[in-house]
Amino acid sequence: MGLFKKKNKENDEKIENKSATAENSGEQITALKNKALEMLNEKLKGTIYDNCIIMRGGYTIDVSIGRRDVKDGILLAQFVFIVRKDDFDEPLIDPVDAQGKSMDDAAKMAAEIFYGSVWHPIEQASQKKNPVHVSVNYLMQHYDFDMYCQSVVRIGVPETKKPVILLNFIKAEIPKYLGSKKYYWIRIYLAKLREKRIIEVRVNGSVCNQLSRFFEPYIDTWEESDKLICEKQYGFFVQREDDQCPFEKKLVTDAAKAAIEMMVKIKSREDYEAMAKKLDEMTGNKSVAAEVRIFIPEIFAKLTLGYQEGDSLFVMQDDSSIEIKKTQLRSYFYIQQVVLEYFATRPPKEDVQQIVVNSVAFRELKKANEQGHEPKDLFVPGTSFKIGVENYKVW
Repeated sequence: MGLFKKKNKENDEKIENKSATAENSGEQITALKNKALEMLNEKLKGTIYDNCIIMRGGYTIDVSIGRRDVKDGILLAQFVFIVRKDDFDEPLIDPVDAQGKSMDDAAKMAAEIFYGSVWHPIEQASQKKNPVHVSVNYLMQHYDFDMYCQSVVRIGVPETKKPVILLNFIKAEIPKYLGSKKYYWIRIYLAKLREKRIIEVRVNGSVCNQLSRFFEPYIDTWEESDKLICEKQYGFFVQREDDQCPFEKKLVTDAAKAAIEMMVKIKSREDYEAMAKKLDEMTGNKSVAAEVRIFIPEIFAKLTLGYQEGDSLFVMQDDSSIEIKKTQLRSYFYIQQVVLEYFATRPPKEDVQQIVVNSVAFRELKKANEQGHEPKDLFVPGTSFKIGVENYKVW
């Protein structure tokens, strides 16, 4: 009996120590977040309210803390800055890696990087200061944007190395990635440590792999070093006209959630037609309903089969197809967000397969596999689709 009691006591102590550690960790994260907000607000001169910074123009800035570590007395932390605005189609999310001998030093470094790379172009846009006109044309549509950008933020780069405007590398490609939204932003992040390199280009948070190749010759000129070298730049784009899209994001996400529920139960052509009719009724927009039906299986295939895919979509019209980018069709990433959330619930394998087999990519990859090709070795430029709705317009 005495031994049994002793064992319980030891377990209780372990639980108490674990709880205390978790509590201390939570306090440290809160303290680090508050430091970052304070340091950033010293520069922004906004108002800290309800754990975020409120700025003129309807902007709010929040901070969350990602990974943290201490090495050789140096605090290494990832600060994730989240910028929201009512007419943003999605929040602007900027992860910043910073370090310092104290919380204050790390938070100050993170605030300076965010301010220099992200807030400067947003502030320029608010003041309409030094805009660069970007003209966008696709599918008989025309949009005019003002682009704002600031100097490249560089870490670990020798001072003798002359700064380069990163956006210039993709200047001719930028109009191909802008669509009908009011706001777009492009984040370019280049890093090198010894022989390892990172090239990441995102448009409104979505990785665009085909833009990365334009930076390969440039990063190949960087010397190998035992310390991390990185460069980052943002471009912020504001459409001169208001957003005219006839539907809201919630309409698409609600339809996508409902479609997945129905798709896992489809056993016949009649079931599919009943689902299509239900989506038409839910959305009141046959074009949106069709996009949901088409892209859910293709996104399932992309996430489960492991093949490489480009940034493009191909709109089928009569006997030809017109290439656009996924970032120009706003419903695509609304649907992808819903699919990712669905996968996060760890759905049954049978349900996933039930949807994937309806993908065109799945059928084509099955043929390739039968010919001896592995999915991981294949590259698919994008998804071809046709919407059988009169006067269909890409939004």
